[in-house]
Amino acid sequence: MEGTHKRRYVSDLRREHAEATRLRIAEAARALMIERGFAATTMGDVAAAAGVAVQTLYAACPGGKPGLVKLVYDVTLAGDGRQVPQSGRPPVQAIIEEPDPVRKLGLYAAMAVAILGRIGPVHRVLRAAAAAGGAGVGDLLDETERQRRTGSRRLAGHLAEVGALRAGLTADRAADEAYVLTSIEVYERFVDVCGWSVAAYEEWLARTLAGALLTP
Repeated sequence: MEGTHKRRYVSDLRREHAEATRLRIAEAARALMIERGFAATTMGDVAAAAGVAVQTLYAACPGGKPGLVKLVYDVTLAGDGRQVPQSGRPPVQAIIEEPDPVRKLGLYAAMAVAILGRIGPVHRVLRAAAAAGGAGVGDLLDETERQRRTGSRRLAGHLAEVGALRAGLTADRAADEAYVLTSIEVYERFVDVCGWSVAAYEEWLARTLAGALLTP
């Protein structure tokens, strides 16, 4: 039994160390990419800024620079270095457990806005890199959109399961509406172009989602 506890302790320490390393690499790479752009950020620069060996960087980012970009995106999306899927994180569990559909969508809007605020600067860098032909960046952006659509389908399916979708609205159509309303493009139009505060956008998003998806 003592050996089991010791192995678990060592395993936990290794996991925590790996998560801390992932976070340090992602933060260093994100800062450099936002400052210099995608093309001007080298793997060597990131390793030096993160305080890790280049070999460690490549081990943490399989595939080289495209792998590094994916790590930056994933860590920024999650807000930490833990390798836990978004569906298993506390904000998603809180949405599922909330009994009131309007408050569910309020929590969903808050989660979406928090993610958009974190990911916005990275997304702009990646869009510019994809337009310039950055290796693997376009594929990554396509994959992130597929993941967003999957998340929207989960929300719509959950609302359908609890009988909250308005009459005549299919789960597929509800998923499409949630997907578009929570897009980075809509967020940027309101906040960056129209000058709305993030709080104002979040209130609008929650209200609009409820009006579009729920039974009055």
